[in-house]
Amino acid sequence: MKDKLVRFGVSLEGELLRKFDSHIGAGGYDNRSKAIADLIRKEFVSDLFEKGGAVAGAVTIVYDHHRRETVNRLLDIQHDHGGIIISAQHVHLDHDNCLEIVAVKGPGAKVKALADSLKSVKGVKHSTLSVTTAGK
Repeated sequence: MKDKLVRFGVSLEGELLRKFDSHIGAGGYDNRSKAIADLIRKEFVSDLFEKGGAVAGAVTIVYDHHRRETVNRLLDIQHDHGGIIISAQHVHLDHDNCLEIVAVKGPGAKVKALADSLKSVKGVKHSTLSVTTAGK
């Protein structure tokens, strides 16, 4: 059953509203309601993640593939966290660099632990963690 749409008013300073409209316009939104709803959902996901609730997401890693110890350590860590890893994709960016995208689903604390373990490996040049709702 779908929730009934509820209307409510929001009061903002003029300059803040102009900045918001500019921001959401650049983001492709055609109305404020959808943008506000997405901001609220984003806060809920962030709160859920911080409290250790179930999230889904991706850990992206760029590393030097010539460093065999880096490759081996990244694989060992992924095997140690198999319970939350849905899949992994390996991409050759150029002769020296690889991109690893690790899709995850599980408790926020475990997802963060995996991301922290991967980014701390010597030879990893950059890493990010992006989380979203697990659908609930």
